[in-house]
Formats: sequence, structure tokens, C-alpha cells
Amino acid sequence: MKALPYQAKAVIGRREMVTLPELGLTLCAKIDTGARTSALHAENIETFERQEHLWVRFITRSGGPDAPVHTLELPLYDHRKVRNSNGFEQWRYVIRTQMQLGGLDYPIELTLTDRRSMRHPMLLGRRALRRLLVAPGAAFLHGEP
Repeated sequence: MKALPYQAKAVIGRREMVTLPELGLTLCAKIDTGARTSALHAENIETFERQEHLWVRFITRSGGPDAPVHTLELPLYDHRKVRNSNGFEQWRYVIRTQMQLGGLDYPIELTLTDRRSMRHPMLLGRRALRRLLVAPGAAFLHGEP
């Protein structure tokens, strides 16, 4: 994908509300230009076969521990090694889904990982941010939680 000139990009803050319409989720995401990949909170992750293809089933929450639980089943896009925030490599399942943010709607890849100890259920890394500019001093430029 060719990068857009910076004048043509939407500006987002360090935290934004993100919609994943195919998953039926709107959640608060931390914008992390230091991370290459994006991550979605997932618990009880398991793979299964459906119509001769691998799928992944997991539960996620759109907020903190008291937020509603969503059970999701999606085609498994990939399984790759990712270096976590502690510097350790781990294998993670990857899904591909649409994201809506900053007036844009485009596909992104999300690794699935347990983010219960993190403040935000979703992290957006550089690969998902190519079409956007980040204003680190701002937050929720596209809607409050």
C-alpha cells in the first residue's frame, strides 16, 4: 500500500474510540506508534475447523472487567510470532476485520492476546495507522467513550 501524503490523512489522538463493525464492537483503543502489530483482548482462545478452514473462537470485552462479554468466531487469518511489551516473543493468532476510525473504514489485522492487565482492550500499531496521523497530546478526537 502506497503511503498517503500527510495532508490527506485524518488526525487521531493517543486514545480513540474504534468500531469493528464485523465484530459488533465499539471500544477504546490505545494508539501505539511503537508497536508494529495491533492487538485485541481475547480470552479462552481456541481453534476449530469449519468447512475445511481453520477458525478461531474467543471471548472479548469492550471495556473493563464489568463490560459485557462477547463470544466471537472468525476465520483464522494467520498465526505469527510477536514480541510483547516485555520483550518476549510469543505465538499469537491473527484475525482480519474492518475498522472504522477517523472517517475511514478499512481492513486491519489484529493479534489475539489477553489484555486484562492493560488499561485498553485494543492496541493499534503502526500497520493499522498508515492512513492516519497521530497527535500524541490529544485524545478522543473522533468521539468520547
